[in-house]
Amino acid sequence: MSTARKWRRAPAALLCAVAVLAGCSSGDDAVSQGSNFSFVSPGGKTDIFYAEAERQSPIELSGDDLFDENKRISTADFSGKVVVVNIWGQWCGPCRVEAPEMQKVYERTRDKGVQVLGIDVRDYDRKPPQDFMRDRGLTYPSIYDPPGRSLLQLKGYPRSVVPSTIILDKQHRVAAIFLRDLLASDIQPVVERLAAE
Repeated sequence: MSTARKWRRAPAALLCAVAVLAGCSSGDDAVSQGSNFSFVSPGGKTDIFYAEAERQSPIELSGDDLFDENKRISTADFSGKVVVVNIWGQWCGPCRVEAPEMQKVYERTRDKGVQVLGIDVRDYDRKPPQDFMRDRGLTYPSIYDPPGRSLLQLKGYPRSVVPSTIILDKQHRVAAIFLRDLLASDIQPVVERLAAE
């Protein structure tokens, strides 16, 4: 194909791509219209904090209980508590180190009004993540959500980043996001400060 011919096709391909993208970003679906939080990572930061005045509307994340498919878990179950939402998968190497750290945070802060809630993603069989939690002595609840649908209302949130952690304040507004694996010492001061607000 000649170079001139390629250049004539480029504008048509560009217009097609723009139309496809525009179709994905508009409409009446729950993703584009129902979102209460729009994620932005300023300068590509992996630790993002929102001052109280910057926090957007409260959000509710919910899904099936990992251990009981007939039960649903929701952040609304933890009204008035700071909620540490940890996105994990048993297939994820860093999650193996991070999960016991989340358990430490849970044990140290649950009496201070903090709840840890896992969201298990990309595990299409319940048994391996159940074993993962049992083997590590994890006692906080987890939502079983292989496709990550429970995170759709977080518009723009990079669901492919596992592990990642979202901290909700007592009103369940996003107060902090960590797009990396964590130690208890990374988040315990954050949740204690939020619990004291």
